[in-house]
This record gives sequence, structure tokens and C-alpha cells, in this order.
Amino acid sequence: MYPNALTHLARSNPFSAPLFTLQKVEEPPQSLAAEHGPRKRTLAAAAVAEGDSCEFGSSHYFIMCGIGGILSCGTTHTAVVPLDLVKCRLQVDPDKYKSIFKGFSITIKEDGMRGLAKGWAPTFIGYSMQGLCKFGFYEVFKITYSDMIGEENTYLWRTSLYLAASASAEFFADIALAPMEACKVRIQTQPGYANNLRQCAPKMFAEEGLWAFYKGVVPLWMRQIPYTMMKFACFERTVELLYKHVVPKPRAECSKGEQLVVTFVAGYIAGVFCAIVSHPADSVVSVLNKESGSTAIGVLKKLGPKGVWKGLVARIIMIGTLTALQWFIYDSVKVYFRLPRPPPPEMPESLKKKLGITE
Repeated sequence: MYPNALTHLARSNPFSAPLFTLQKVEEPPQSLAAEHGPRKRTLAAAAVAEGDSCEFGSSHYFIMCGIGGILSCGTTHTAVVPLDLVKCRLQVDPDKYKSIFKGFSITIKEDGMRGLAKGWAPTFIGYSMQGLCKFGFYEVFKITYSDMIGEENTYLWRTSLYLAASASAEFFADIALAPMEACKVRIQTQPGYANNLRQCAPKMFAEEGLWAFYKGVVPLWMRQIPYTMMKFACFERTVELLYKHVVPKPRAECSKGEQLVVTFVAGYIAGVFCAIVSHPADSVVSVLNKESGSTAIGVLKKLGPKGVWKGLVARIIMIGTLTALQWFIYDSVKVYFRLPRPPPPEMPESLKKKLGITE
């Protein structure tokens, strides 16, 4: 039983800080600490668990997480290129492409079925690099920030931890993505400009210099950082809630397949919210990379409050499916390579004693 409402807050705390302070507890003597060896990581045990291929938080672990990010982001974004193409055209030319179905119809009529694959190469390269940084650095920052604030604060502030780690990772991921994103949008939204990456990149550099590839990086941050913060924080907390309230048995008793189903469901729920919070900035990026010499503020004024939401339905379908598949692939890579997969966080014993929780 919980002794008071503050204890309940500590357990549920999704987005806010705890409304109580922790009391200082005497540290164990140095001799006692020495007997038990060096202090372990605060986010999860650093030791190699039985069946794991590497230590949690090791260089090998981070590298494999990065590879998982490449596979999850590169393949999924490339698979939805046709829908992404129509979505971009809806954003930059709503008078011509009035709906998703109209967009597909006009594209096929003008360019044939092959036209739906325009921009696949920069999509694959760009989002593979983004996935490498996004998932790899997320794991790095999550562990780093956890070690900085300690085990108890990691639990109490876990949502803030997810938000901070994902925002930090996405900052670098967008720098890796920006050049290919600029090429992709130019190929998809300017008919006749270039048919492929080999034609597009040299032409953009000759016309506008290196800036052509990075003028969209700030709108990318505006779009991707909120998207990624929602993607990781919502996913992590949804997984936690699913195991707590929906799944009829503890995670440890679930098979790997059952765990991956939970991953997919949580990923789709997170994806819907991701699409909504990032769509206005996505509209700005699409128009900005289409029109040379344009600025983010100018595009925002041109689109107006209503225009920035054009193509939202297509983006929800695309991002919901894509995010679910990304998490499913990423978690599958961890399962296949036997990487450590810590369970949803539980309140540390030291914190239970401070809160007076009794079993």
C-alpha cells in the first residue's frame, strides 16, 4: 500500500518533477564499498547478463545500436518513399495535388510508376545516417545523463531523461541528414530539375554552393527534435504502461515474440503523436528546399496557419507505420544480436526506503 499521494506521484510521474525532496542518507564506509567493487551504472546493471553478447553501455553495445538505427531508419523511410513524395507535393503545391489519392493519380499519369520512387537514393543514404546517430547517440546520452543524476533521480525524472537524451541525439542526427534531405525534396518537388542523386547534388552545389545542403537544417531541427523527443519518450512510457496495465503477465515471462508485439504497438502509438507535433515544421522544410532563396520565416508566413497542416493525414499514416516498424526492427536487431535489453524501470530499493514504502 502507498502511504501517501507523494508515493503515487513518484510511481506515475510521466512529465512533471516530483513534489518532494529526498533526505540525505549516510554513504557506506569506504571499506565496505571496496568489498563490493566499483559502483555500477545507475540506469541498469552494467555486467554482462547470462545470454547477452556484450556489456550494457560498452562500445560494442553502442556500435550495434547504431547499426540497428541504420537498418530501422534507412529501410523504413525508403519503403514509404511513394507516400512521402505525394505528401511533399501536397505541401508545396496544394492547388494541383488536392488529396492523397489525387496526388498518386497525377504522379503516375505524369511520371509513370517509376515516378513514385523518385528520391529513393538520398532517402536511403540520409535516413541511414540519421538512424545511426539517432539511436546510437540516444543510448549514449541516456546512459551518460543517468550516470550524472544518479539512480534515484533517473527513476523519478525518467521522462525528462528520455526527452533530454533524444533531443541531444537528434541534434547531431539532423546534421547528418540535412544534405540528403535537401536533395530528396528537390528531386521530388521540382519536375525536370534532376532525376536522381547523381544529377541533383552536383547541380545544387554549382548553383548555390555548400549552403544549399544545409539551409534546411534549422527547420529540420524544428521538425525532427520535437518529433524524436515524442518518439522516444512516448515509446518508453507507453511500453512501461502496456506491461503494467495491458499485458497480462510480467515482461520477464513474455516470449521474445510477445515482447516485439508490445514494441510494435507502443511504436505506432508514439508515431501518431510524433506526426502531429512535427508536421508544421515538415511543411516548412518541404517548401524551403523546393524554392531557392526562400527563408523559414518567409515560408511560414506564406503557408499561414492552415497551410502548415496540409498533408497531415498522409503524414500520420506514414509516420505511424514507419515509427512502429522502426522500433520493431531496432528491437529485433537487439534480440538477434543478443544485446542487453533492460526491462521497464522500477523504483530503486533505496528510494522505497526513503518514501516509506513497505511490501
